Amino acid sequence: MSHAPPSQLFSIADRERCLLASYAMHSADSRGRKHREIEHPYRGPFQRDRDRIVHSSAFRRLSGKMQVFTGDMGDYHRTRLTHTHEVASIARTIARVLRVNEDLVEALALAHDLGHPPFGHSGEDVLNECLADAGGFNHNAQALRICELLETSYRGFPGLNLSLEVLEGQKRRSQKAVANASNPHADSRPTPLLEVQVVDLADSIAYDAHDADDSLELGLLNVDQLLEVPLWRESRERVLKRAKFANDRQLLRAVVHEMIDWQVSDVIENSQSRLLELQIASTQDVLRAPTVLSPSPALSEKKTDLERFLFANVYRHPALLKQRGEAQNMLREMFDFLVLNPAQLPPKFRDLSTNEGAPRAIADYLAGMTDRFAYEEHARLIG
Repeated sequence: MSHAPPSQLFSIADRERCLLASYAMHSADSRGRKHREIEHPYRGPFQRDRDRIVHSSAFRRLSGKMQVFTGDMGDYHRTRLTHTHEVASIARTIARVLRVNEDLVEALALAHDLGHPPFGHSGEDVLNECLADAGGFNHNAQALRICELLETSYRGFPGLNLSLEVLEGQKRRSQKAVANASNPHADSRPTPLLEVQVVDLADSIAYDAHDADDSLELGLLNVDQLLEVPLWRESRERVLKRAKFANDRQLLRAVVHEMIDWQVSDVIENSQSRLLELQIASTQDVLRAPTVLSPSPALSEKKTDLERFLFANVYRHPALLKQRGEAQNMLREMFDFLVLNPAQLPPKFRDLSTNEGAPRAIADYLAGMTDRFAYEEHARLIG
């Protein structure tokens, strides 16, 4: 049997017309890339974005960057890479039911944490302090720098040359983070695409459930403490009504899965109602509307209670604060040393400092490190 040439295959545009809703971002409506490229015969623009992100060195390095806890605390807990895959999985589930563009959602999800430095948010905080006079540091903005400048795998353009929709979605995350830090009610920009909203929700769902799971496994929390939190307690009650479990570990896994499934189902149900209520029929309707996708008010309150609990009992745990303080001191010492000794930077970052300034180039170098390499480089530079 002969194979049809690419021009006669069922095209990406045809497939999306069949599967996606009118309010989804269709590949055929993409505004393209900063640097024009020939279209691929059977991969859509957002599929190509996803592949470029997955094959980037920044993405691979996520496996060596902590999510919340350090490698000294064991091997069970999430890294930035496993968290990223979990976000992508949850986001695709929501996207499929709501009939928005799964390829765009996956690309956005896989890129969303590319800019995280070593040692999680503690590393981000210290780099932000070091760059206080040079524009500050934000991991969402750093992901854009990676995608537009720092990755150098392709001939003819800097960065990954991703679709404008992916870049603008990531830029919106960066702007939202800055707005929330200053005045969360002052944001007057157009509402982002539904695909961007899906990834924001999936990120929140993933870390709410998995930070609690990791904390239990590492002994920073016990089950009795979590039973005081309505979202955890009610998730446990829901699974115990449906089944019996051979041991506590099986029950724990079931509770974590229930927390995720409950939140995903709630987001889908509430968002479907909002789409009808706001009469969303196109991407232009999305941009003009208030935020469309969200959990219900009742579950949103439970999520807020859980996040407050995690902040007070996990993220501020004395054992974690001690390790974070040590990690921050290392990064600060390396930054100060490299400011005085820029010749110690690798050639790529020495060249970058010519146009970007030494502080920004040094932060780019430090932010790209894995946790392990940061320890090694600190030992080499500082001793």
